[in-house]
Amino acid sequence: MVTPMNLRTQTKIPIEELFSSRGRIKIIKELATSSELNITELCKRVGLNHSSTKQHLTILMKTGLIEEKVFGRIKIYRYRIEDMRARSLRNLIDLWES
Repeated sequence: MVTPMNLRTQTKIPIEELFSSRGRIKIIKELATSSELNITELCKRVGLNHSSTKQHLTILMKTGLIEEKVFGRIKIYRYRIEDMRARSLRNLIDLWES
């Protein structure tokens, strides 16, 4: 089951708020390069605890940059590369990291 996040339910947050947290930037960067991860693996890779990671993921899901896929008790977080903003962010990350 994929959490429904269509354009009407996306929350617009200012770009300053999106990038105001190092943890959120780390999560965006990791998901943009990995595409899909479960929360445990994401926590390990970005060095945040479960609670902080979940809070950041909730904000990112509201913006429509990521989506949550649920398989029973397993939740997978996917970077929504089909979203133009997400694609642009990934291009920025790729350019910055090269």
